[in-house]
Amino acid sequence: MMNFVSRLFDRTRPTISEARQTDAGPIAAVHGASFRRGWDEDEIRRLLLENNVVVQRMTAGGKLIGFIMSRLAAGEAEILSVAIAPSWRGRGLSRQLLDLHLRRLAGLGIHAIYLEVGEQNAPACRLYRRAGFREVGRRQGYYEVGATALVLRRALG
Repeated sequence: MMNFVSRLFDRTRPTISEARQTDAGPIAAVHGASFRRGWDEDEIRRLLLENNVVVQRMTAGGKLIGFIMSRLAAGEAEILSVAIAPSWRGRGLSRQLLDLHLRRLAGLGIHAIYLEVGEQNAPACRLYRRAGFREVGRRQGYYEVGATALVLRRALG
């Protein structure tokens, strides 16, 4: 109940910008709170250094509350990860982050984008389907827990 009340009166509006090297720790923290096996700060830092990786961050009140990360290759991209801090979920922020990221990728000349998502992850599957992604494959037992990964694709532009 307190979380609902604090969210009701929260006037901090999230903003989206390009991630920086100094965001590696906060991104790792959000990733770790969001996935069974979170990426550590060094893994995130290495990805941020890659020329073909695009990372956008969402901040509120000076604190990183979410991010989206894609790797680019030959006019296509793969979303590597999207996460929103647990206390900020349920506000439609993932959709805002995804929409802006897709526009950014289209502006870079990307014509198709792929991602993998756990079949059992209903909120993420709903997000991606509403954003125009369609299933193009399945990877049975792909995740450590034996869950199926759906391979999704969306054309851009």
